[in-house]
Amino acid sequence: YQRRVRDRSARFPGSRTLPFQTHYPLSMADQLDCALDLMRRLPPADVEDNLAGLIDLAPDLTEDLLSAVDQPLKIAHDKAANRDYLLCDYNRDADSYRSPWSSKYDPPLSDGAQPSAPLRKLEVQMNEVFDIYRDLYFEGGVSSVYCWDLDGSNFAACILIKKTQDQSKKGQPMKGTWDSIHVIEVDDHKSKAHYTLTSTVMLSLETKNDATGKMHLAGSLTRREEKECPITPAASHIVNIGRLIENMEIGLRQTLETIYFGKTKSICSDLRSVLSKSELDARKQFSSEINRAVKK
Repeated sequence: YQRRVRDRSARFPGSRTLPFQTHYPLSMADQLDCALDLMRRLPPADVEDNLAGLIDLAPDLTEDLLSAVDQPLKIAHDKAANRDYLLCDYNRDADSYRSPWSSKYDPPLSDGAQPSAPLRKLEVQMNEVFDIYRDLYFEGGVSSVYCWDLDGSNFAACILIKKTQDQSKKGQPMKGTWDSIHVIEVDDHKSKAHYTLTSTVMLSLETKNDATGKMHLAGSLTRREEKECPITPAASHIVNIGRLIENMEIGLRQTLETIYFGKTKSICSDLRSVLSKSELDARKQFSSEINRAVKK
């Protein structure tokens, strides 16, 4: 599983250079594992450039890499519906992308994949619902929902949300991007359904000011959850999926805030103090005096 192609030379003091080459032929699955393992160790901010480089090195893995590696979402405009939508691998067919608003491909594609009529109706409703969800939680941005048929009455959906920010609420310069990718598979059993949700959040923040200088923080977080819910007129697929995604995003935001941002802040505070040594000594002395007074 962790095999690597080795090509190295060993030099021994006082002797000639001895070639030491051992080659292990890798299968397609092993090459994909190695490529994904490498992507996890490269800077998240450069994921698009790194992915393009891997595809140049291993063109046979193009489809697998594009479907397995999450990239920052891109925005396109549907001229027919006059609405923006998001591009991903789930609405791509060949080199064209399908709009969730008009269900048309751009560039035009006559035989592009389309959801069935009942599923397309559900797709339209989900786009309307998650457009409201995005506006309430993110106060802007773009959202898109894409559905496709599976075996029988089962189906899958991809819910995308993208929010960009050019400054903080305090007016300070900041470049920030939030990308949510939720892929859910629905196993429909008429009276109940089994939902399998895989969610990925990609976050990128860049700030620059005279006090702290330039800082760039980027990363991604993926979580998976399975749940079985009843299907009733009051709890349809849209309601169940909406609750799952809402709870998942709340959990992801809390994880990012308490663990990742909290840990980063703690490390930065240990490495660098904004107070001078005299101020720190004065605080320590004041704290010692209070402790002595309390013990008396």
